[in-house]
Order: sequence, then structure tokens, then C-alpha cells
Amino acid sequence: MIKLMAGEKNKEKLILDVAVALFTSKGYVATRMEDISQSAGISKGLTYFYYKNKEDLFMALTKKAFDQFKDEFREVYRSKGKTGLEMISDLLLKIVGFAKTQQVYYDAILNFLDLLKKYNNPETRQLIDPKTLNSIHFQKLLEIHHEPAKIGIMMVSQGIKDGSIRAELQPEITFYTIWSMIIGYEKMLGPIEYEGKDIKLHAENWEPGFLKLLQEMLKGTIQATKKTTVQTSLF
Repeated sequence: MIKLMAGEKNKEKLILDVAVALFTSKGYVATRMEDISQSAGISKGLTYFYYKNKEDLFMALTKKAFDQFKDEFREVYRSKGKTGLEMISDLLLKIVGFAKTQQVYYDAILNFLDLLKKYNNPETRQLIDPKTLNSIHFQKLLEIHHEPAKIGIMMVSQGIKDGSIRAELQPEITFYTIWSMIIGYEKMLGPIEYEGKDIKLHAENWEPGFLKLLQEMLKGTIQATKKTTVQTSLF
């Protein structure tokens, strides 16, 4: 019985891994459940046994994405001898790296965040595919999607406690603001890297500049310099 359960778990994982590979190479829309079952070497019926439909499978993929995302946050938070500000700085690089190396997972996370906006509004909730809403993995996501953010909030709290982050900042507001900035930063890497642009900015000098600005905002070291008006007389 144990061997059977282990075998079932392996098949479930195999289907999910194949789906990730096909979504990466072909895209979500172009990939059919039949393509996944063929690539996995599993019958279509067995594929549907584990995942009701492609929407259910994508929600399972999204659940795995959030689990891995949480691991990235946890790894940074558990680093020894780091201040809260240093953790946030490391987290920026971690998230950007995650987006580059785990693009399907990162896109799934952003997709779910957009999905939540529709779900939270009774009117727009009706626009969500019922197959998605009925997925058990979607229901699990509603429970666990905030867990990475909880760790991020603890990093900010640690920074306030150790003095590396301004004491007047509110941890929840601060972290979600940081996260929104990181999402925007990652999304703008494409336009920045596009050749033939007229702006004097490149990805290699934007990253340290973005990181420095973020750190200075959190430390409270940014000060506006006012131009001094010198009054003179012509007579």
C-alpha cells in the first residue's frame, strides 16, 4: 500500500513537472492536457484522475510556486548575522533571480495576485473560470498565498528592531510597498534591456541604483537639497 501511494505521488509530480516544461516551451494556452499526458507517458484518463482539468493543474502549479517562493523568503530570513535591511536587500536579489530562473512559477504567482483582485470583488468574481474556482488547489492558495509576505514583514520588523530601518515605519505597509516596487522593477527589466532605446539606463547599472535607493528610503537617509536663493542688488 505504501509503495502504491509513493507511486501515485511520483506520477502526480511527474505530470506537474511535465506541465511546467511544456508551459515554458509552448505557453499555457497552446498546451493541451493531451500533450502533457503524452509527454509524461501516462494515459489521459490517469492525468485527469490527478488533475480535473488544465485550470486545476495550473492552480496546482501555482501552489507549488508559492511553496518555493516561501522557501526563498525563509532562506533569507534564516541567514545568520544579517540586519533587517540586509535581509530586504538580499530578498530583492532573490526575487529577481527567482523570476529569471523560475519564470513559469513567477508568472503563476503574479497571475494569482491578479486573480485575487477579481476574487475579492463579488462582481468581477463571476468573470473567473468556474474550473479555477472549483479547484482544490485554488482553495489552498487562498489560505497560504500570504505566507511569503508574512516572512517579509518579519524582516522589516527585525530591521526596525535592530535600527537598520527607520523606527517610524509600519512593517506591513512597508513590506507590501517594497514588494510592489520589486514587482515593478522586474517587469521594467524588459523595456530597460531593449536595444535602441534613447534613455541612458542599462540593467547592469539600474540594479545597484535601485537597491541603493531602496536602502536609503528604508534607512531614511534621503534628504532633499534646496537651492539657496542669493539676493543681490544691481545698485
